[in-house]
Amino acid sequence: MESTKGPQPCPLLLFMLLFLFLNSRTMQAENQELELLLSFKSSLNDPSKYLSNWNTSATFCNWLGITCTNSSHISVIQLSGKNMSGKISSLIFHLPYIQTVDLSSNQLSGKLPDDIFFSSSLRYLNLSNNNFTGPIPSGSVPLLETLDLSNNMLSGKIPQEIGSFWSLKFLDLGGNVLAGEIPPSIAKLKSLQVFTLASNRLVGQIPRELGQMRSLKLIYLGYNNLSGEIPTEIGQLISLNHLNLVYNNLIGQIPTSLGNLTDLQYLFLYQNKLTGHIPQSIFGLTKLISLDLSDNFLSGEIPELIIKLKNLEILHLFSNNLTGKIPVALSTLPRLQVLQLWSNKLSGEIPNDLGKHSNLTVLDLSTNSLAGRIPEGLCSSGNLFKLILFSNSLEGEIPKSLSACKSLQRIRLQENGLSGELPSEFTKLPLVYFLDISANKLLGRIDTRKWEMPSLQMLSLARNSFLGGLPDSFGSDNLENLDLSHNQFSGAIPDKFGRLSDLMQLNLSKNKLSGEIPDDLSSCEKLVSVDLSQNKLSGQIPASFSEMPVLGQLDLSHNELSGEVPANLGKEESLVQVNISHNHFHGGLPSTGAFLAINASAVTGNNLCGGDKTSGLPPCRRMKSPLWWFYVACSLGALVLLSLVAFGFVFIRGKRNSELKRVENEDGTWELLFFNSKVSKSIAIEDIIISMKEENLISRGKKGASYKGKSITNNTQFILKKTNDVNSIPPSEVAELGKLQHPNVVKLFGLCRSNKGTYVVHEYIDGKKLSESSSEFKLGTTTTNCNRDRKSSPILALLLFNDSSCWLHVTGKNYH
Repeated sequence: MESTKGPQPCPLLLFMLLFLFLNSRTMQAENQELELLLSFKSSLNDPSKYLSNWNTSATFCNWLGITCTNSSHISVIQLSGKNMSGKISSLIFHLPYIQTVDLSSNQLSGKLPDDIFFSSSLRYLNLSNNNFTGPIPSGSVPLLETLDLSNNMLSGKIPQEIGSFWSLKFLDLGGNVLAGEIPPSIAKLKSLQVFTLASNRLVGQIPRELGQMRSLKLIYLGYNNLSGEIPTEIGQLISLNHLNLVYNNLIGQIPTSLGNLTDLQYLFLYQNKLTGHIPQSIFGLTKLISLDLSDNFLSGEIPELIIKLKNLEILHLFSNNLTGKIPVALSTLPRLQVLQLWSNKLSGEIPNDLGKHSNLTVLDLSTNSLAGRIPEGLCSSGNLFKLILFSNSLEGEIPKSLSACKSLQRIRLQENGLSGELPSEFTKLPLVYFLDISANKLLGRIDTRKWEMPSLQMLSLARNSFLGGLPDSFGSDNLENLDLSHNQFSGAIPDKFGRLSDLMQLNLSKNKLSGEIPDDLSSCEKLVSVDLSQNKLSGQIPASFSEMPVLGQLDLSHNELSGEVPANLGKEESLVQVNISHNHFHGGLPSTGAFLAINASAVTGNNLCGGDKTSGLPPCRRMKSPLWWFYVACSLGALVLLSLVAFGFVFIRGKRNSELKRVENEDGTWELLFFNSKVSKSIAIEDIIISMKEENLISRGKKGASYKGKSITNNTQFILKKTNDVNSIPPSEVAELGKLQHPNVVKLFGLCRSNKGTYVVHEYIDGKKLSESSSEFKLGTTTTNCNRDRKSSPILALLLFNDSSCWLHVTGKNYH
């Protein structure tokens, strides 16, 4: 029989159709991803050309920073630290298979895209260390495990939706300007291990709900404005190994529940307002590596229970109100490296074995009430580089063992009761850059030993009893601050001090130094402060001191210096404080900025003269010379002018002169009296009024201002000076002064009066500024130094006094 079955479809054909369909879908997806990537690239500025191979000549899976899955779909964009800028396109968050986006450590800016949390496949997002601004967008990516937006400029509040990121293990929003409170919804992140909100502007209390986040290993909420107490619920986070709540406004006591955190290695609560004793439970945290409770208001004693912290490397309890003795147990901690207990109220002696059984590198016990001797074994580890014990009551000699501590870099033992001489090798420590042993009872000579301290920048031996001469060198070319004051050093200041090219502060005051001030000191061009006061120095002030470019303070008081003060001393604007009192100086003060208004106490006890009223010095007297007649003429000229002013004032009042002009205007009544009929036709009252503008001001004294004017009709120039001294001279003595003619006398044009005052009008003669003239003029016993903006010349025609200022006008002739 024949078969009745119909034709069957070919399996190969079905397979081919399915392949073509799937391949078409794949190509379509790849094209979509390509377009998204190219759009993302176009939004970036890439100065280093890292994205130069992002083009269609190669498949995007081979592009820099791109990783694809086996199916050729983009899963990773890794472009950290590529110096890229611009605003990021949100399209990369629309890549259908994207899992990791890392654009950290670039220069990206602008607001975060609103759809930054669009992708449901995203597992890792790191945009840290950029310049993003604006708020954190709302949204949720349930599968996201890492979210790092730290170190940007994000603002606003933390979104409440943060609690819907169920899978988050790492959350870092630190280093922004986020405000508001920490949302309690954060407690929904049950898988969170690292929680960082540090360095923001967060306020309010730490949510007690944090105690529900049992997976937490690190909490960093420091550098905010959080307040209230530390929640006791934090003690339930038994997996926690790092707790940092520093630089907030937390109050109350440290919860004893923190003793339950048996895995805790780092506990940082410094810079808050915590009170009470340190809970004894804290000393049961045997895994602690670093404990910092400094800058609070903690009280009580440091218990010997601290012996349990065998892993402790760093202990900071400074700036509290702790009392009692330093526990001997600290000497037994084998890994202790840094011990800082300064600024407390600790008493008793420093444990004798401190440093012998540990790797001590930093020891700061300053500003307490410690007594006794400095232990010999502090540098037993050979690694101690910072030894700070100042402001205690320590006594005895400096341990000889410290001379062998070649690791020392910073030593501060000042303000104690240490005695004896410096150990023989103490001045040969190669790494010490800061050495302060001032305000002790140390003695002996320092110039007989060799100084080999090549790193030394600051040295203070002040307020001791050292004697003998000063060493030529301290073995360092880097010395910046040298203070040897308040000792009994004698002899001369070494010339070699001038080789200290980096020296900025030099204090040799209150010693017995003698001889002259070395001229070589002026070679120290970085010197800002020099104090050589209260010694027995003689000779003159080196003229080269005038050339020191940054010298700001100079104290040479209470010595035996003599001669004249260098005329240019203080010409550098940097010199603002000078004291040369109680020496044997004579002559006038320099007319430089440092001496213009110097205090009387800074120049007293000499034979000086001149200066401003504040100096308290008498005016300088000049010897008679061939120009003496000239000074007399100046005096007479001043009297003549005052008389003339008085006469004119009375004359205007009486309206007895035919050249009197009167004008009524908006400023009131103006009266103008001319002594010369020719001038009266040239200068009008309108010219007088126009000249009294600020741009025409020549000078301003305590009793009046001077203006330069010009006639509108024929450009005649004149000077208008306001005066109030018009009633002191009888008018009968000046009747003919308006007609006075002499080549060395300025011509007086007339007088003018209004409601604004009385003015003298006289001719204008151009001359040099007073600052260009070295002349000094006298009238009687009063020396007048003219202001620098006055016009003058070495040839005086008429001197018009106005308190401490004067005018000088010249004929143009040059007399020697």
